[in-house]
Amino acid sequence: MDIQALYSLFQATFQQDTNVRMQAELQLKQLEGTQGTLLSSMQIIGSEESDMHVRQAASIYFKNAIKRYWFESESAPEHLKISEGDRDTIKSNILQLLASTPPVVRTQLITVLGVILANDFPAKYPGYPSQVQALLQSQDPKIVYVGLVALKELTRVYKFKVSDREPVEEIIATFFPTIQQIGTGLVSANNVEAAEMLKIIFKCYHHTIQLDLSERLRDNSSLVPWGTLFIQMVEKPVPTEGLPTDLEELEKHPWWKAKRWAYQCLNRIYTRYGNPTALTSESKFKAFATGFVHNFAPNILSAYMKQVELWVAKQAWLSPRVLCLMGNFFEESVKDKHMWSLMKPHSETLITHFVFPQLCFTQADEALWIDDPVEYVHAKIDVLEDFSSPSTAATNFMTVMARYRQNAFMQVLSLVNNVLQKYNESPAEAKNPREKDGALVMIGALAPLILRKKSLAQSMEPFIVNHVFPEFKSQFPFLRARACEMINHFSELDFEDSNNVAIAFTSLMESLRDSQLPVKVTAALALRPMIRHDDVREAMKPHLQFIMHELLSITNQIDVDTLSEVMDEFVEVFAQDLAPFAVQLCEQLRDTFLRICADMGPSADGLEDVSDRAIDEASDKTMAAMGVLKTMGTLILSLESTPEVLNQLEIALLPVITFTLQNAIIDLFDGVFEIIDSCTFSAKAISVNMWGVFELIYKTFKESALDFMEEMLPSIDNYISYGKEVFCTNENVQHTIYDIIETVMKSDRLGENDRVCACKLAESFMLNCRGHVDKYVAPILNLIFHYLAPEEGIQTVEFRVQATEVVMNALYYNAPVTLRLLEENGWTQRFFEVWFANLDKFSRVHDKKLSIFALCAIINVPVEQLPATLQSAWPQVLNGIIRNFEGLPTALAKRKEMEKMYNIISDDEDEDDEDDDDEDEEGQTALEKALASDEEGIEEDWVDDEEDVYDEGHEYLEYLAQQAAKKSAAKEDGEEEDDDAEEDEDEDDADDLEEEIYFESPLDDLDPYVVFGEVFTGLQQHNPASYNELTKALTAEQQAYVMHLLQVAKANAEAATEAAAGEA
Repeated sequence: MDIQALYSLFQATFQQDTNVRMQAELQLKQLEGTQGTLLSSMQIIGSEESDMHVRQAASIYFKNAIKRYWFESESAPEHLKISEGDRDTIKSNILQLLASTPPVVRTQLITVLGVILANDFPAKYPGYPSQVQALLQSQDPKIVYVGLVALKELTRVYKFKVSDREPVEEIIATFFPTIQQIGTGLVSANNVEAAEMLKIIFKCYHHTIQLDLSERLRDNSSLVPWGTLFIQMVEKPVPTEGLPTDLEELEKHPWWKAKRWAYQCLNRIYTRYGNPTALTSESKFKAFATGFVHNFAPNILSAYMKQVELWVAKQAWLSPRVLCLMGNFFEESVKDKHMWSLMKPHSETLITHFVFPQLCFTQADEALWIDDPVEYVHAKIDVLEDFSSPSTAATNFMTVMARYRQNAFMQVLSLVNNVLQKYNESPAEAKNPREKDGALVMIGALAPLILRKKSLAQSMEPFIVNHVFPEFKSQFPFLRARACEMINHFSELDFEDSNNVAIAFTSLMESLRDSQLPVKVTAALALRPMIRHDDVREAMKPHLQFIMHELLSITNQIDVDTLSEVMDEFVEVFAQDLAPFAVQLCEQLRDTFLRICADMGPSADGLEDVSDRAIDEASDKTMAAMGVLKTMGTLILSLESTPEVLNQLEIALLPVITFTLQNAIIDLFDGVFEIIDSCTFSAKAISVNMWGVFELIYKTFKESALDFMEEMLPSIDNYISYGKEVFCTNENVQHTIYDIIETVMKSDRLGENDRVCACKLAESFMLNCRGHVDKYVAPILNLIFHYLAPEEGIQTVEFRVQATEVVMNALYYNAPVTLRLLEENGWTQRFFEVWFANLDKFSRVHDKKLSIFALCAIINVPVEQLPATLQSAWPQVLNGIIRNFEGLPTALAKRKEMEKMYNIISDDEDEDDEDDDDEDEEGQTALEKALASDEEGIEEDWVDDEEDVYDEGHEYLEYLAQQAAKKSAAKEDGEEEDDDAEEDEDEDDADDLEEEIYFESPLDDLDPYVVFGEVFTGLQQHNPASYNELTKALTAEQQAYVMHLLQVAKANAEAATEAAAGEA
């Protein structure tokens, strides 16, 4: 197509006639991959004679084509691949095109440049740096600007790139002295163009220090001029000419953006590389940090303090992002003893005039509360909000100071006391509720610290009575909300006066009825921790229906997943009390879920048309929907003992399951499969409705849920276990299960974790349908030995164990047939080698029992019918049984311990075992006592002002760094073999598979001792030849152990007979 025709198509995309516009877009789509289309698009973009809207349309088309087809992919159709000739032409002209286009078009081309560099630099674009250098050396500021943009896209390639960073050093050496000089020349200018260029220069620098600070940048010859430039930018008064009056627009102004990036560069250098307390002793930046914190960081602190002074005096405005960055820097400065010595004289000023005003309820907060209470909740109450807010940074700064530096803690308490005393003493018209709010925010933020110090915690009950309880009746809604939040913060406080607990609960219940949404939300969140009080729990019971109704009502107004956690807690704790109206509650939860899903709406075709806010809102709704699903699952499991209610709940939940699966809402698959699992597990049966769901699960699996095998497994296993009558007789459902297994085992998209799930499904299939799925034994073995037969076919221990267990199941299912299949395919020797070499890996109770039953099935086969390779090793089969029995008591003991941890009583445990729990509590280990005493509140000492402060987890990071250093040194000394041995030892420790205490199978009801006793004595009586061959190699010790097993088998069989007779 010639260039004029292409121009006409771009022009047509702006026509008002929908048919004309769609026809043009369709033709442009068809032109993708046509030789010369991209080059013609570039000509249109670069032509000043082209209409602006045509240039813009062409640039968008050009950008989308590059994004789709520049990255070389084997799966891409040949006709859509961009030819090498076109690639070279585009790369040769892209920078020139950037320089000649207006900003609205340039934005699209910058994206194109980034894509090209990410794919081609340096190997396929070696001439790029010289092109950029030429632009930067121009005398035309517009051309220099394009050169800076070009450099920014180059540094962006390495912003998060961990490996292949060699070109970064060359980029820094080639360009950074030049752009630093350009920046120094611009910082004294006052025009917007200078601000734009400075912003780009700072971003280039920030890109290169995101993951590493190169030696060149650490050197004073680079650090000093760059650091000076950043501080000059921090201290530069923003030119007032042309500044917008709207604060949101002001923050977006180029000068404030440039300032922000200067702050970010300084913060990054200090917090990541220049603060000794943030580094391990093995860090390569340790020496640099020691010098930086003494010689340069104080200059940053001084510059920041000057800006704070101007801000406090209202002589300068600071953008919210800059305030946040300042707070972050101050927080880190508290930790280093030298920086703290410089900050300490200013701590009271910072607390009073920097932190406190940011924590008070502002006019902007009030406007947001009134205009958009939902957004207010997300911004001020939802804990998942980002950490870019200045108030969050100020709070963190204050809490770190108060936690580690005693004088700062006392200064905070003094300020709070003065504010509250002034509030109480002032007449009503002179009270400042905003300041009281800030004081309460401060105390609430320090709650964890206060509660850890007994002397302070004891004073909090009167504090709450005097300063918090009255605000539940406040005329100011924000103080009512703050009162609720304070009760939440101090929920771990043990009130001496039970009446105060009652007042707190009653006040929260009244707040739940408040007309203001933020008050209702904070009240709901505060109710959850109140459940721990016995009196409150009893007082809640008559109000449960109202509480749950309000929680659902709030959830229908705002999507906050923490509200779902509150509902989940209430359902779990008050399950029996909620039972009378559980169905109604479930229906309400269902309706809420469907409403949230409807609000989520269809997903957009591309990210370009979706704003960040829309993405955040969709995420909020998804999280809220997940929370509601979890609450429904908890409700089902809590009512497991009421089958008549469960059936009604199942019917109520069908729309939730079908809607999610039919609409392929992938983000909610996990929760929905848990719901299906809960329904089928609790009912221990499969209803007609749930069989319909099974068909939908299979359809969804084939269409969109292949990657959710792990999440689907429990549900499908329940279908097989509790619907075995159908599976044993219905060939369609049998084929469905086999197809799922086969699909997972053969899929290139899936890994060994998913194949482990397929193996577990195959195991359940053969165990539950024993004698009814003969035709699937051979196909399943074929799937397994595709991985099990080759030496390196399996990488992980879990997959090796599960794959082996599928074959063991086949032996248990039908030993003669399975042995024949193994022999016919040449798998016999390989399988038994893998099995017996890994016997110790079969460490769980189910593993041991299955291994014993499979081996018993083998010894039941007459020796003359055994494969020759197995006949020669026949005595080893009995040896394998003995080894499994030897490990069985340990496995049972481990399982029993886990069941105690999860508060599960096994069927084989006596009720008397409950008494053992009390004895265990009396005989706590030293570790348990230590943990208990920690929770009871050991006084936490402040750090001396002459000492550094290290973050929690620093010791662990230090340990890891030292271990890595030791390994590195060992390799350098030629000790690789010892290192490898150590790694093998570590792997062995990690290889033990965790007991699956909720796993159920038909083997659970079988006693391995009894089964072995029956098989062994039967063999002795009816097949003496096999018996003699099996036992001929037994040692005296093994013979005695076999006799012991037979005695246990006899005793267990007699006990089982007596128990059955007693039940009869």
